[in-house]
Amino acid sequence: MSSPEAEGSPRIAFLARTVYAVAVVRIAFLTSTPLDFARGSGTYAGIATLARGCEARGAEIGLFTPSLHLPVYSLERLWFNRQLRRFSFQGFDVVTGFDLDGYGVAGRTGVPHVASIKGVIADEMRFEKGMTRLTMGVQARRERAHVARADLVITSSRYAAGRIQELYGLRRTPAVVPECIDLEAWQGLFARNPAVPVPSRFTVLSVCRFYPRKRLDVLLRAAARVRTGVPGLEVRIVGGGPEQPRLRALSRELGLGDVVRWLGDVSQADLAREYQACDVFCLPSVQEGFGIVFLEAMAARKPVIAARAAAVPEVVRDGLLAEPGSDESLAGALRRLQADRELRLALGEAGGREVEQYDAGRVAGQFLNVLKELRTAWAGRRIAATSRGRGPGPTARPG
Repeated sequence: MSSPEAEGSPRIAFLARTVYAVAVVRIAFLTSTPLDFARGSGTYAGIATLARGCEARGAEIGLFTPSLHLPVYSLERLWFNRQLRRFSFQGFDVVTGFDLDGYGVAGRTGVPHVASIKGVIADEMRFEKGMTRLTMGVQARRERAHVARADLVITSSRYAAGRIQELYGLRRTPAVVPECIDLEAWQGLFARNPAVPVPSRFTVLSVCRFYPRKRLDVLLRAAARVRTGVPGLEVRIVGGGPEQPRLRALSRELGLGDVVRWLGDVSQADLAREYQACDVFCLPSVQEGFGIVFLEAMAARKPVIAARAAAVPEVVRDGLLAEPGSDESLAGALRRLQADRELRLALGEAGGREVEQYDAGRVAGQFLNVLKELRTAWAGRRIAATSRGRGPGPTARPG
């Protein structure tokens, strides 16, 4: 696709240009999510892995991302979406916008449009306050518009589907296609970066962006409860974010000292080592549209402790689920796994089998099948409208 680029216009980067003998579905992916793991977190991982899975099945992905980067992320997202209106998507079979991205072009391109909602911004903002809550409110209104204008809404869990219907007023239930993980790539990372738990320690790993909804404060308080009864306890935390000053202050207040290791953002190789070297993975988040880090821990065959909240029970089926927001309940789960090595191994093996259903190739197949059904329905409506002499016209949208 050749399109003129101007200052501030979306950058167009094709992830694959292979032409196959069979028909190739060309899909535009629209996203303003930062294209790295440190800032884009699970959303970036999900989009990038899905793109590779689709390519492996013969699709060609056109990735539209911002070329102008502003100091305020919300403004960058709004500017990016405004600039999308300058482009023609006629060369694509389907346009897929992630989260709010694409709200301004949905229903206006002459191409079937999918709103793929990852985290439901209106749900996430419940846990924020101040300026963050204000800017998320602006984004949530755009995401609601995206859902309303799209020909099809896809999301990653039954929980997220319900929240979209409740918070955005969508009448039809969204299609559910789970997040995915490239198991082959992760197994390669594990093989190239081997590590094992230290026998004299009980190592708890957590990986996330530091937002209030992740409830890392609950993990810190649980660690303070169990440290005297758990020899060699070490809590290793990967990531960063706006909650970091408060969390570090809480750690000092609880006197955790060397019990907690703040690792910051790490490379994929280092993350693979961290997964393998831990005894337990723990993230007590109370709001997850899915939770890709759980898949990563399961791929490493590590037992998972999480909160019984949001989409987590849909993903962590072979793990220990604590009561949301309860450091006492979380501490009990930590004590139980520390004391029972056989249970740790059994849960890790069960998770390793469970994660296979989320492999990128399998999930990409589900995603492409949903898009094919949409294209078929779209084409049928256009033919019917043309036969009635009205021209193709707009298609009816759910909600």
